[in-house]
Amino acid sequence: MAHAAKVGTNVTGVQMSPKDTKSLLEAVNSITPDVPGDETGIARERGARAEDAGRIGSVPIPGSAKGMIKTTFDMLKGKSPEILIDKLGERLAYERNGVRLYDAMIAKAKALEPANSPLVDTLKHIREEEAEHMMLLVSAIEQLGADPTAQTPSADVVGVMAMGIVQVLTDPRTNVEQGLNALLTVELADNAAWELLIELSRAAGHDNIADSFMKALDQENDHLVKIKTVMRRDLITQIK
Repeated sequence: MAHAAKVGTNVTGVQMSPKDTKSLLEAVNSITPDVPGDETGIARERGARAEDAGRIGSVPIPGSAKGMIKTTFDMLKGKSPEILIDKLGERLAYERNGVRLYDAMIAKAKALEPANSPLVDTLKHIREEEAEHMMLLVSAIEQLGADPTAQTPSADVVGVMAMGIVQVLTDPRTNVEQGLNALLTVELADNAAWELLIELSRAAGHDNIADSFMKALDQENDHLVKIKTVMRRDLITQIK
């Protein structure tokens, strides 16, 4: 694996120009803002906008008779089935994004790694399991009588969250280590989310769904270990 970082003509630090740095520091002390106020103004504005803004979408009404019956029954028991459906939709969107992220990382690894690198096979294995998890979630949502093709509010949010990861992995300038670092962020969040989803499923009285998720959680733990191990091994090798 190529080195994750190289020494080059980086002039972004202040040490590259002590004279200009001194001038900048003097300017900070001598030039006052041309707009009065401090950060409390933006805090008030954010608060006001948060109070006035609408929600990010909604959980759709079940489109099937089965879904309506299940939803009504859960509500009569004092439960909020829309919470679980929202989080299932979130995880489905995340796993679908995960497949695409690993596709991007596989392409990068094939281009930058040696032809016989085991990393590509590892990434392909994880990618296939992410696809399996996606279909597992489709099945769970359908069991509840909901529509797995609907974008729930939390699904919308995780799509926005993933945009930064997509940019890192699809940027042709990023190297393998930087891509793995992005995937580490993905897997850390994925693990915590599966743990929560299992708890929510049990709390909602759907032990069968929670049980079906246990294998996925074990696999996600394995994904995290694999990504961390590759990163740790290669970076330590380079730094010695």
